[in-house]
Amino acid sequence: MNPKKMIRYSVFVVFFSTLSIVRAQIPSNAYTFESLKDDITTSHLFLMDKNYLVHTSYSENPANFIKTVGGFYEIKNDHIVLNLEFNSNYKYDSISTITIPYSFKNNQLYLEFDGSHNKMKTDPHKPQELDGKWLMAGRVTEEGESRRDTTGPRKTMKFLLNGHFQWIAFNTETMEFFGSGGGAFSSENGTYSEHIQFFSRDNSRAGATLGFTYDIKDGDWHHMGKSSKGDPLHEIWSPRK
Repeated sequence: MNPKKMIRYSVFVVFFSTLSIVRAQIPSNAYTFESLKDDITTSHLFLMDKNYLVHTSYSENPANFIKTVGGFYEIKNDHIVLNLEFNSNYKYDSISTITIPYSFKNNQLYLEFDGSHNKMKTDPHKPQELDGKWLMAGRVTEEGESRRDTTGPRKTMKFLLNGHFQWIAFNTETMEFFGSGGGAFSSENGTYSEHIQFFSRDNSRAGATLGFTYDIKDGDWHHMGKSSKGDPLHEIWSPRK
């Protein structure tokens, strides 16, 4: 083969191989779309980083938590294969794995969900100090600091990404779901606030805005303020790897 042709061919193969890899990757972000049924708008929130995905559906008018699922995922042949750590409906549907077809068109992400081709919306990317996945690791009280084991199956996790947050309490061994809440957040200069858009244990909590302070100590997030009962609150959250 002509050496020049061989070089061109090699460049061609490398270019399209690289393009395929890039297309297979979905950027970390908070993705949303809405669906309408029986005059009720359902909001869908997808929190997605490089290996973990949480999908939650809820309505705001009237406030109603519907469902949340989440776990580690892989990309296989333009499909998201999601291996669930939690499923709020598990005792009813026993689903532990979900496969979601996806595609890109003009750099726009589309997900095939509930039989529909859904265009995913994103907010302008604004990284914040607390972005990431965090596990409840302990508390500080008048008696001092107490820690809990974050390697066990019973976990409480917060996932914060591009202005959206969600906490989930679950058991990875039994797929038990204990509760979840989420919405919008901001964290800047030691001040942290949450605007609740859904809350599985009490729909009436949706719409509330809560204010806290925070500090990062030795890589841990110290979350401080008042509980819903007005008691002093000092939680410790550790990064989830």
